[in-house]
Amino acid sequence: MGPTRKPNVCSRLSRRALGCFSRDAGVVQRTNLGILRALVCQESTKFKNVWTTHSRSPIAYERGRIYFDNYRRCVSSVASEPRKLYEMPKCSKSEKIEDALLWECPVGDILPNSSDYKSSLIALTAHNWLLRISATTGKILEKIYLAPYCKFRYLSWDTPQEVIAVKSAQNRGSAVARQAGIQQHVLLYLAVFRVLPFSLVGILEINKKIFGNVTDATLSHGILIVMYSSGLVRLYSFQTIAEQKEDWIWDQNFSLLTSKGDTLLLIGDMPPLLFEVSSLENAFQIGGHPWHYIVTPNKKKQKGVFHICALKDNSLAKNGIQEMDCCSLESDWIYFHPDASGRIIHVGPNQVKVLKLTEIENNSSQHQISEDFVILANRENHKNENVLTVTASGRVVKKSFNLLDDDPEQETFKIVDYEDELDLLSVVAVTQIDAEGKAHLDFHCNEYGTLLKSIPLVESWDVTYSHEVYFDRDLVLHIEQKPNRVFSCYVYQMICDTGEEEETINRSC
Repeated sequence: MGPTRKPNVCSRLSRRALGCFSRDAGVVQRTNLGILRALVCQESTKFKNVWTTHSRSPIAYERGRIYFDNYRRCVSSVASEPRKLYEMPKCSKSEKIEDALLWECPVGDILPNSSDYKSSLIALTAHNWLLRISATTGKILEKIYLAPYCKFRYLSWDTPQEVIAVKSAQNRGSAVARQAGIQQHVLLYLAVFRVLPFSLVGILEINKKIFGNVTDATLSHGILIVMYSSGLVRLYSFQTIAEQKEDWIWDQNFSLLTSKGDTLLLIGDMPPLLFEVSSLENAFQIGGHPWHYIVTPNKKKQKGVFHICALKDNSLAKNGIQEMDCCSLESDWIYFHPDASGRIIHVGPNQVKVLKLTEIENNSSQHQISEDFVILANRENHKNENVLTVTASGRVVKKSFNLLDDDPEQETFKIVDYEDELDLLSVVAVTQIDAEGKAHLDFHCNEYGTLLKSIPLVESWDVTYSHEVYFDRDLVLHIEQKPNRVFSCYVYQMICDTGEEEETINRSC
């Protein structure tokens, strides 16, 4: 069946004005986003480069805000042209912000202060302070000192918008670590906090005496994930670890300056193992309905081969071995679709496959992988080229050679993302034209894969640079990292084409 015909924009606006909606509180918002999607994808709508800027420090983007100078200067991208929201005072190198997360109040929670319902930036400084900063004014609302005995460097969500994990740099036996009294068998620390106000759950020590020869560890959705150099990945329940407080050793030498009592959690014995699997380069993902996981067999020659297996019994799904038929310098990649549909996105240089996971008929305990739709690059359909050479004797020799699938002169997919509010897949495709690369951003229907809109990017695209592209409602933002730590930011905003030729206005900051 084809897509169901939907009302046009005028019809939706008329219904909204008359209040023709059900009692579902989300209907108005979904209708508004449906109108915006129609406007974004219509032929007359253009995306114009309204602002370009360059920086010597990394540039970050989050929810309509562009951050400069290690998150100390914030620019809003929502207005007709970007405007500065705030700029925090200059600071020393030891006080710079290392990492940050945007916190938005969780739905349904009653918060102590009205100001708590506004967005905040949770930031980690180089000298181990955890800050909560107003996302609109830059004012520090809350701060807490972590610990003097290690260098905390990374922030991540354990439970999104509720619990954060702060991970330290790995202990390599440095002089600083020895001076602080850290044992050589301690690899790293994970500090776990509830947000608003900051409430410490505990600091977990990843200890090689307990976990073995660990290379890395992280926390996600209440699961402690421990990785080994052999490719082994092990999963433990952090809740189970937290409930076994009587088995913890509370070390009085390590404490938060703002906390009461002792906080370092040393596990006295190996916690119960939930799951383990071996995978090349520790690559491991969980998702789908019901739960499945994706791994690559732990052999170098298997790179680019993905196995999709059931989490409950490790059984391989029917057609669960996915291998893209391509010859390229860069590897293809695969991940569970972020739209929570349970589908899987497999991206190669010349195609994007969206796969679905379904029950096998007459066997509900087994599942199979099948193609939902495929997006193909716009390129000539040939795999090889012929080259004519003339020998010294005048004989003409024809040689044939195979083209790489990510040959720069052929359109190649570089980035695939999902805009959840407009339900669109965004795909960046790049082609090398003469001496420079040209890129365009395509919007595809998330349900059927149909191409709805293509936006050319005016700046050149060098495939050797690092790139990030964000599509957020009516905004497209391209961040590029050039050599010698030069960062560039290109902002595009949606405009309605008037049919008249206009000069491109490029405002620099």
